[in-house]
Amino acid sequence: MPTCPAPVRPLDATAAAELTAVAAGLLAEHGSATSPALLAALPKACAGLGHTVRQALRPVDTADGLFVLRGLTPDDSGLGPTPGHWSTAGESGALWDVVLLLVSTLMGTPIAWEGQQDGRFVHNIVPSPGHEGEQTGASSSVLLTPHTEDAFHPGRAHLLVLCCMRNHDDIATTAASIRRTALSTEDIAQLERPVVPILPDDAYERAQRFPGRPAPVPTLFDTAEGLTLRFDPAYTPLDEADAAWRQAYRRLEDELARVSVAVSLRPGDVLVVDNDIVVHGRVPFRARYDGTDRWLKRASVRVPGRRTRPEAEADEHGYGQTALEAHTS
Repeated sequence: MPTCPAPVRPLDATAAAELTAVAAGLLAEHGSATSPALLAALPKACAGLGHTVRQALRPVDTADGLFVLRGLTPDDSGLGPTPGHWSTAGESGALWDVVLLLVSTLMGTPIAWEGQQDGRFVHNIVPSPGHEGEQTGASSSVLLTPHTEDAFHPGRAHLLVLCCMRNHDDIATTAASIRRTALSTEDIAQLERPVVPILPDDAYERAQRFPGRPAPVPTLFDTAEGLTLRFDPAYTPLDEADAAWRQAYRRLEDELARVSVAVSLRPGDVLVVDNDIVVHGRVPFRARYDGTDRWLKRASVRVPGRRTRPEAEADEHGYGQTALEAHTS
């Protein structure tokens, strides 16, 4: 796999200082990154941000389907130790929760899942003891298989936003764009058929007790701008599909592996991933659980009016999803 960085959008020192100052002001005023009053204040705060910040956070606009916003500078010593589990994170790195909320609100509508990480709009992604081998963000010792975030859910995010707090070991996030693949028309036609479902991942299943078995969904969808995908092989019952579909799916996996890039995020880097175009994962690593492990903040964003999905799922929420607009009405 080539070690190839994502497109980088630099944020100059003045713009970075503006974004963090606005975040610090909101946090000082409201006391917590999870305060409903702070969430309600985000749109007005975003409206006051300057052109440079807004330009850097324009939509993903290349076939790569992702970019890195670079220029923010967390103070490693001031962050405290990497939490051993999301539930013990508390207000650790709260300033960066607010920065990520501002970034997310500039790009669309932040969403959260009731019951997952206490319904927070910003999640802490850290390795956790006992979860090393799972296909969730708390794992470490296994390859996190490339996937669409919350692929099973019709109301999944359009954009996934990851802010790096700590990554001393240069652990790479993997990413692969469907727009970079070279699939045959026959394989595309196979994968546009809704043959099998995508099942809820372990973290969501535990938190939500998803009601019933999802319906079969297409893996690929053609739009005016190009192909989009909905992909999570770890939670797709492939053995239930017919042979022709399975063969096409395997060729898609091979193509995604061929075009995959590995992005080692630096502290302060914000990786923005178009969740309809790009699958993402993570290479295996050995967690130390000594307070210095990799630590990311994660937010999910929906973009109103997008036409990147079949009409049947374009505007569906439900199943425990909360949108920030509920706090700002």
